Amino acid sequence: MFWPMLAIALGFCGLTVLGVLAVRVFVEARRLGHQVASTTRRINQAAEELEMAATHLAKTGDAIR
Repeated sequence: MFWPMLAIALGFCGLTVLGVLAVRVFVEARRLGHQVASTTRRINQAAEELEMAATHLAKTGDAIR
């Protein structure tokens, strides 16, 4: 009777460890998603600023020749 109870206890502990790791992976994936979204917004803002600067430079004719 000892071995079946030990097997059940170890199985439960294994499932508990897998559950904790799954939660940690989920939290880190969400955090990474937020970082990617933030970086995407910053890149888009920089691209818009670059486009406005290039447009202004083309209008003024101050391009290096």
